[in-house]
Amino acid sequence: MKRGVGGGQLTDSDVYLGEPLPCPQETKDMAPKRAKRRAAAEGGSSNVFSMFDQTQIQEFKEAFTVIDQNRDGIIDKEDLRDTFAAMGRLNVKNEELDAMMKEASGPINFTVFLTMFGEKLKGADPEDVITGAFKVLDPDGKGTIKKQFLEELLTTQCDRFSQEEIKNMWAAFPPDVGGNVDYKNICYVITHGDAKDQE
Repeated sequence: MKRGVGGGQLTDSDVYLGEPLPCPQETKDMAPKRAKRRAAAEGGSSNVFSMFDQTQIQEFKEAFTVIDQNRDGIIDKEDLRDTFAAMGRLNVKNEELDAMMKEASGPINFTVFLTMFGEKLKGADPEDVITGAFKVLDPDGKGTIKKQFLEELLTTQCDRFSQEEIKNMWAAFPPDVGGNVDYKNICYVITHGDAKDQE
């Protein structure tokens, strides 16, 4: 038998690599340091999970799994290329893929993926701010805007919507029989997600 540091006995079944074994006090002091180092290495990312509820985290996990085409737990440039190809978009430029990859500070595992979405969503305007913007277009306070008026604004001002985007918007938020769009519903879905998606 060999004697370890601190007077403890090493049995023949113990593996002894010639490195001094820490005494019990050293071991106790090392645990918090390791935890702090691990948290620093992860970039304090553990609180990103508190930004989302369990349903949202599960949805992000499913999205991550879809994008991680080779199932190695890391999203890389080839995963992105394959995901675009699966959606019918072939010949994506390397520069475009590189720009996407540069949004992360390192390899994109699930925690980094979730952190990236958390950072994007953190900058989103709250519901009352978005509703306030729509209210400018609704001086009578009806809670609706005429479809034709909203479509004209979206296709002629600032970041103009394409016809495909307009079509998708009306599919997601169909106007009523009078051609009115419930903008409060649009604001709610932008900030909370669609109720149908959460069932």
